[in-house]
Amino acid sequence: MSNAFWDDRYATAAAAGDAVWSIEPNAWIEQVTGTLPTGNAIDLAAGEGRNALWLASRGWSVTAVDFSAVGLAIGQQRAAEAGLDLDWVTADATTWVSPTPVDLVVVAYLQLPVPGLTRAISNAILSLAAGGTLALIGHDSENLEHGVGGPQDATMLHDLATVRSAAVGLDILECRRYDRPTADGTVAIDTILLATKPARD
Repeated sequence: MSNAFWDDRYATAAAAGDAVWSIEPNAWIEQVTGTLPTGNAIDLAAGEGRNALWLASRGWSVTAVDFSAVGLAIGQQRAAEAGLDLDWVTADATTWVSPTPVDLVVVAYLQLPVPGLTRAISNAILSLAAGGTLALIGHDSENLEHGVGGPQDATMLHDLATVRSAAVGLDILECRRYDRPTADGTVAIDTILLATKPARD
């Protein structure tokens, strides 16, 4: 999916007074990052910035990165309304690396085929400081037949083996399927990865 596709999707939703994603942060991201000491963070493939805004409200210094300028503009407007100061970078997650190491990289529902997803995870790892945390969540391949919502294209779904192998060099704390309750009482199946970059000796 191109940045033009996402620009149009975000613009259409905004014109109708809606959001493509929830205004609230992802519950799993909130859970696993809520206990971390604050520092510098990247929300990679931030979309409208829901996770970036939540992190900033918690005291993190946040850079929101996405290749949709329209999505980021919506997030920037919400940040201004909330009195939050974030950096907004229009860039491709498969090529962008932070110029300075950060303490946390969040990747939530990045929809890419395996080669692109692997490159994005590699870039996230390169962006991490020693001791930093990577928190990734995405639609799992099992969701197509056994869950609800998410992309209906199997090539855009996460696979545990792919995600685990892409996290080379990290200490993996969790890498598993995660049942996510939805608003209508059904369950979506996600892949989650929580890992840290080894601290230097």
